[in-house]
Amino acid sequence: MFSTVEEVREALAGEGYIADERLATTVFLQTRLDKPLLIEGPAGVGKTELAKVLAAATGRRLLRLQCYEGQDETKALYEWDYGKQLLYTQILREKIGQIVSDAADLGEAVERIGAQESVFFSDRFLAPRPLLEAVRSEEPVVLLVDEIDRADEALEAVLLELLGEYQVSVPEIGTFTAKHAPYVVLTSNNTRDLAAALKRRCLHLFLDYPAAERELEIVRSKKTGLPDALAAQLVDIVRGLRDLELRKSPSISETLDWARTLAVLGVDELSAQVLSDTVSVVVKYDKDVRKALDALPRLVDPNATVPASLHNGHSHGHSHGGHSHDHSHDGHSHDHDGHSHDHGDDDHGGDGRAVRAAKDKPGRFTDGYYGTPKKAGQSGPTAALGRRRAL
Repeated sequence: MFSTVEEVREALAGEGYIADERLATTVFLQTRLDKPLLIEGPAGVGKTELAKVLAAATGRRLLRLQCYEGQDETKALYEWDYGKQLLYTQILREKIGQIVSDAADLGEAVERIGAQESVFFSDRFLAPRPLLEAVRSEEPVVLLVDEIDRADEALEAVLLELLGEYQVSVPEIGTFTAKHAPYVVLTSNNTRDLAAALKRRCLHLFLDYPAAERELEIVRSKKTGLPDALAAQLVDIVRGLRDLELRKSPSISETLDWARTLAVLGVDELSAQVLSDTVSVVVKYDKDVRKALDALPRLVDPNATVPASLHNGHSHGHSHGGHSHDHSHDGHSHDHDGHSHDHGDDDHGGDGRAVRAAKDKPGRFTDGYYGTPKKAGQSGPTAALGRRRAL
């Protein structure tokens, strides 16, 4: 049990986790109030890691339930070991024969066997999963329910009893209540909203990307091998990339990976070229890479220009039988037999919807076109086509 918030910070720091005042206070309250903790925020900001270091700092065993779509209670709570039940049935076949040997008819035999049913639905054949195991554990544990937002809403309902009373009900046996209230940590990447009933039972913490000073402190604490001056510059560059509104912003863990990558390469100066060569460590989508390549020179030096060499692999030219297509990362320019078309969308400037709407003019298609009703007196191939389609 932690006695102060500062003791929480020191304990987590001893396990390599740098916590700010708000996070340390929330963890302190969790341990004092015996309340589950729900942590929401973008991927890679240390939500899962917090549960791991909390287990290490308190000396508790870590139990982890990794959530996924379609997960049901048999993978989260418990299930019956049917194979073991079948094996015991075969072993006890002779005994079962003795039980029903003097039965007057089939109905009586079934009744006698039915009376023994509880033998096969007992603790001996119960296979606990992480939630039930956390409740039945003889020693205190930390239960991590990771990425709860990926699971179906039905799993949230299954969790309510555990989160509210630290107990699990098994209809065939009864209710198990925890001897030691587990420290429960639920994480969510905000891919969907969670039920109000679940949130009501938990302390809540939104964990966002840290301030520059704290992120630099995290990088230094992990001993990546990158000199402090370069680490400070790298943190500023990563924070600049996050401001680009990428599809997936670089996480703290990816900042650490980039620092280790640069240290392994023996980099002694951060240049736009070396950063562009390794940017895939932190940027994982093609459009994001192109945005990052544009921004990196300015992030390294605000007065820099973009060298063409930084865009290697991101300019494509195609030729198809007299149709020439030239694609650049800034936009798409198509040249078809002397006809030039400029397509605008959200990524390439202009409003593509306006261009398409301008083409949709009244009278573009005549009556009878492709089988539409023909006005009186209209004749010709279009009318004939309409008659054939009507037939």
